[in-house]
Amino acid sequence: MAGVTGAGNTGAGQAPILTVTLNPALDLSTSAAQVVPDIKLRCDAPAVDPGGGGINVSRAISRIGGRSTALVALGGGTGTRLGQLLNETGLPVLRINAPGDTRQSLTVTDRATEKQFRFVLPGPEWQPAEVSDALDAVASAVVPGSIVVLSGSNPPGVPDDVVLRLCRRLRAVPVRLFMDSSGAALALAARAGAKLAVLRMDDAEAEELAGRKLPERLDTADFASALVAAGAAHTVIIARGADGNIAAGPDGRCHVEAHRVPIVSKVGAGDSFVAGYALAIARGRPMAEALGLGAACASATCMMPGTGLCRPDDVMRLYQERVVTPI
Repeated sequence: MAGVTGAGNTGAGQAPILTVTLNPALDLSTSAAQVVPDIKLRCDAPAVDPGGGGINVSRAISRIGGRSTALVALGGGTGTRLGQLLNETGLPVLRINAPGDTRQSLTVTDRATEKQFRFVLPGPEWQPAEVSDALDAVASAVVPGSIVVLSGSNPPGVPDDVVLRLCRRLRAVPVRLFMDSSGAALALAARAGAKLAVLRMDDAEAEELAGRKLPERLDTADFASALVAAGAAHTVIIARGADGNIAAGPDGRCHVEAHRVPIVSKVGAGDSFVAGYALAIARGRPMAEALGLGAACASATCMMPGTGLCRPDDVMRLYQERVVTPI
């Protein structure tokens, strides 16, 4: 892994990374000859992995030679099993108690069409006191200089402004908050001037926020720059699917190409991008290099079945082939 590790190595290690997953999932992935209604579908034996945005980020960071701690809310029998799987990965885990049984998710690949069907269940309902306890746990876990990654959906009952509340809690601690979410939570963070370190979204979410189509790369770059100017984040990253990723920030505006690889499964690709980007930033690398490592991790994950995430050798090769250009 010298190539990938070297891409982010400053000689002084890396800043601590804490990933936060309040709505984890036990990820099951399988395949069937054909996905059709009304009949029993005989599936292959499932692969089982610990999942959820922050967990996937931590898993991918570990695979490419980095270090992070995963703060995870777990509950019930499913939570116990997910915790056991996390222990088997060797990741440092800070467990907090969820108010109910951890959810499951199911990914089924239709072998006839190679289409993927993803079934995601809701997590347990949270109460205000439990949200407050979770924020206390995050505040207790961070150290000065940390990168804190908030990735994935909020469970039911967790308010959309939870990231803003966390920003206020951590105001006295020099940390960098990365947010990769969607829906109302993303919209609120973007419009409230949360002043995050990094805010990431996909092109559909960006168009919804913008209230218009963003057909060209320049359109996307201009909107990302507008969010930076409005105080949403130090750096804004917008994923354009097969057209790569665009970032705007103090280092300028860049586009990174998406690698042309065989797509086996897209599950965890966005989280893998965040993992590569966060690790490079934690090692003091500039935005353009961080984009390159993020794109390599995302594309490498797309080459893996189910929820397997990226292989180090694939990331190394793809990172060496990165194409990053200014806009």
